[in-house]
Amino acid sequence: MSEIFSKAIVEKRNVLNELRSNNLTLQELRFFSIYLSKINPYDKKTRAVKFPLSDFQKIMEFGRLNIQQLKESTDNLLRKIVHIPLDNGGFKGIVLFEQCEVNKDCNGSWYVEISASHAALPLMFDFKDRYFKYELWNALRLKSSNQIRMYEILKQYENLGKREISVKELRELLGIATNEYPRWNNFKMRVLDSCQQALKETTDICFEYERGKVGNGGKWLTIVFTIIKNEPTNAQMTLFELGVGNYIDLNDFKQEAKPDFEKSAPYSSNIDFYMEACNNEFTVSEIESLLSIISTMDLPEHRLGSQFSKYHYLQEQYTYFNAISKQQTILNRFNYFRAIIKAERDKQRGNMNNE
Repeated sequence: MSEIFSKAIVEKRNVLNELRSNNLTLQELRFFSIYLSKINPYDKKTRAVKFPLSDFQKIMEFGRLNIQQLKESTDNLLRKIVHIPLDNGGFKGIVLFEQCEVNKDCNGSWYVEISASHAALPLMFDFKDRYFKYELWNALRLKSSNQIRMYEILKQYENLGKREISVKELRELLGIATNEYPRWNNFKMRVLDSCQQALKETTDICFEYERGKVGNGGKWLTIVFTIIKNEPTNAQMTLFELGVGNYIDLNDFKQEAKPDFEKSAPYSSNIDFYMEACNNEFTVSEIESLLSIISTMDLPEHRLGSQFSKYHYLQEQYTYFNAISKQQTILNRFNYFRAIIKAERDKQRGNMNNE
């Protein structure tokens, strides 16, 4: 089994880091970071990167694979678009990747190969200044897309030690939709405080923040971040240590296993899919109990359907729950977690009744 070296380096142009893109999942952000660590930014011939299928599976957090699942995930990567602002107020949309292949090599081992699009090459190659870099392990241990993006947004300014940014721009850079965390207290607790704790525990930087410019009624218009060098415990890690999913044996892809490989039902129909959102901490019956509540809620739509909406909601709430559990003793973790979700459901119903 191949692994990602703990000292792999990601080099990223500032302009690419500042682009607005709210269509990247946690797994896709990890994949992009790993992709950037594998290319040579000074040699465009390295634009096509080949991943052993077992590595691709870990990065995307798949369980048992099938053809339909692979097609959906690789198609989604080929649809990733970033928008470059133009001086006249317009923008130009660029697809990050243009070609993907799932195949066997000469030794019979399965791989996934993906190549950057021609239009995206100036964003990824041949830059001489205005870029930053970090060791890949920093991105691998973070547990949400908000955390990875917050790390990169602040890492870019590490040498300056400060960054003041408007709340509106920060939300856009993090890819947070307008209907997510509309209340400041929720945004502060679930984004700022959650990211602060995660970066402190798992990356090479940490941060403090304070209110900058103030609007009517003391409203936060800008946030001033102080960026501090950090030395977390248990820092470097490999893909093997990510510990996500029940990984396949590559023997499943041999000719005799072909019927299993071609099953069309997506893995998301399995209860194990939802269990992984909570790091497999809870039992099948407990997850079913949580889903019975979540199924009655109005969740943000996901391009892959309602099952993925539920998955990402569970994952988000579980991250929030873990942040709480580090600050206080929780005797019955499931009951506490279920109470959080039920309170959110009841709160949502209350808001709907008041409209």
